[in-house]
Amino acid sequence: MSTSVKPIRVGVVGFGYWGPNLVRNLDRLGDAVLVAACDLSEKNLAKFTSLYPAVATTTDLTVFLADHDLDAVVVSTSAPSHHAIAKQVIAAGKHCYVEKPLTLKSSDAEELVRLADAAGVVLMVGHLMEYHSAINWIRETIASGELGDVLYLYAQRLNLGKVRAEENAFWSLAPHDVSIVLYLLGEAPDYVSASGAAYLHDGVQDTVFANLHFPSGKMANIHVSWLDPHKVRKFTIVGSKKMLVFDDMAATEKIWIYDKGVEPAEAMAYGEDLTLRFGDIRVPWIPMKEPLALEVQHFLDCCASGETPRSDGRDGLRVVRILEAVDESMAAGGAPVSTVVEV
Repeated sequence: MSTSVKPIRVGVVGFGYWGPNLVRNLDRLGDAVLVAACDLSEKNLAKFTSLYPAVATTTDLTVFLADHDLDAVVVSTSAPSHHAIAKQVIAAGKHCYVEKPLTLKSSDAEELVRLADAAGVVLMVGHLMEYHSAINWIRETIASGELGDVLYLYAQRLNLGKVRAEENAFWSLAPHDVSIVLYLLGEAPDYVSASGAAYLHDGVQDTVFANLHFPSGKMANIHVSWLDPHKVRKFTIVGSKKMLVFDDMAATEKIWIYDKGVEPAEAMAYGEDLTLRFGDIRVPWIPMKEPLALEVQHFLDCCASGETPRSDGRDGLRVVRILEAVDESMAAGGAPVSTVVEV
């Protein structure tokens, strides 16, 4: 439920690929008044005006921030511009939502976190999957103890699809999976190791296998690829009691829980082999809501209340540091690289 007393005056920077989806949600939520849009592309602004003729537009970010009495700004531009734009938004004293990844360098992300803290404004990152109904159901299930202790998990995000030359597959595909892993486990890894290969463009890995190690001893593996016969959006969680599979490509039955495992050694008679357990399979029904609508509403609520967002700047920083460390590890032939950050 919203905590807003009066509508938040919101402006949007960027109306290219993802911007229209954010604007659609902002426009239909009573907690927000869409006041202005800014984009360097006149073509994008013309498209915006055809849909929202009453909203002011400009190509000048300085004018955009100064002339419209904005409370908050949503940044949905290309990733290389995130740092400079968000820095200017925060300096203007506006709450700031930035699409993932927060920045392309952890040092830039650290700067944004410090600036937002100093300015007393909300900084939120668009880690969409943290607002997915199924992901939050899984998080509650882990907390309930039904799966037992989480031992390890692995994620796959594969497709024979769009190949980018300006960023590798891990930066393009894995921010979602990294944010899911951190959100579900409730801790950040202490180091990562990774290997990848550039089969299509020299120097741009299109296939990456990354291993995240956590202080608790848990492990996570993330496999991303642009070069695969299947379109896969799936992860598997192995617990000491049960195992869970989440398949985001499934239309309805997205979560399967397997009552499978190995009986602990203390339950065995002396000298007896470990016993495998094969129990029932459960497919829970989960009411689904649009994750982006929930995410945008959460941003508006935090702007109104001053509360720290679920996917705040520090969450964005941790993800960027992991992406950065994966690059470092691949360059070092798979050597472990620390992911510890302090702000």
